[in-house]
Amino acid sequence: MTPVFIGSEIYRGSSYGAAHPLHIPRVSTVMDLVRALGWLGPGQYRTSPRAKPAALTGFHTLDYIAALQRAEDTQTVDEGAMTRHALGTTANPVFPEMFRRPATGAGGVMLAAELVATGGVVHTPGGGTHHAMADRANGFCYLNDPVLCLLALRRLGLSRIAYVDIDAHHADGVEAALGGDDDMLLISVHEENRWPYTGKLDDTGGGRSINLPVPRGFNDTEMRHVLHRLILPVLDQFAPQAVVLQCGSDAILEDPLSRLALSNNAHVEVAAALRDLSPRFIALGGGGYNPWSVARCWTRVWGALNGLDASGDLPTVAQDILRDLSWNRRGPAWQVQPHWTATLNDPPREGPVRSELADRVDRLRQRCSATAGVS
Repeated sequence: MTPVFIGSEIYRGSSYGAAHPLHIPRVSTVMDLVRALGWLGPGQYRTSPRAKPAALTGFHTLDYIAALQRAEDTQTVDEGAMTRHALGTTANPVFPEMFRRPATGAGGVMLAAELVATGGVVHTPGGGTHHAMADRANGFCYLNDPVLCLLALRRLGLSRIAYVDIDAHHADGVEAALGGDDDMLLISVHEENRWPYTGKLDDTGGGRSINLPVPRGFNDTEMRHVLHRLILPVLDQFAPQAVVLQCGSDAILEDPLSRLALSNNAHVEVAAALRDLSPRFIALGGGGYNPWSVARCWTRVWGALNGLDASGDLPTVAQDILRDLSWNRRGPAWQVQPHWTATLNDPPREGPVRSELADRVDRLRQRCSATAGVS
């Protein structure tokens, strides 16, 4: 099956508000770039449907979905909704599309599950909101579309489903929902001592969850070590029937909400390595708060899933898209760098594999070996 890209125009101009990290354009820029590059062949683009409330209650509670719809309709929340459902907070503000936008992301991932039912590859960068809980918003996430995606795959009759998350922040909502389920293998690689302060090395989520907190400055070489020494051997042993990758770009060096130091080369390497491990592969978006980094990363991931070369300078039409982006952050650390508009490729950020990281990987491998035979 030719890879499918799922997008929506709802992301164009939709914003959490001028002061929020998600005031930036993300998915819409990816859509524009892949079109400018000629990277969408006939039939490859699908418009994401908006999930209906009944579909969302496959994970979320009826009361929460009703409160989220009501908040969008009235553009207000009462004290009860704020207290019970964490709506109308600084992290999870009221904004015009606060139900329709996440419901579109959820519809996209559930469509992705349907499209790979008999095998295939789908990229839906509007997905990846991995913090939301069943009854409340959490960490910029109103609906947990990764959970809804995994549950949709389960409904297809699959009994071995792997979820790999390389966002800078721990996949707490996914682990809370599915971490104890025997048919799910959850792997989260995230920055240590970073919100939500969950996903410790010894946490198993009550089941087979694997959590790898990584130190500040986590580099491309270290991600490669994690990929080949931990992720791939564990997945090979598990033999998943489907793999879902949450490909948050906030672990990239220039992102303001982490202190990790990856280039987007690492994300591409992980996506390419995981694509062919099972008959079904779905790549989601996730975090990412530098508009140039996130758009270039997810565009590169789409290219890699299609075997397309992203090297060299971009054509003028694609460079113009990136030059038109703006960001209201201040300070020399956040000035636009030349490669942000000239090419999709980040400079490599290689470095040493620090002993503390190697020790954590070995510890997890030993635990997996004891429980599942990974050597």
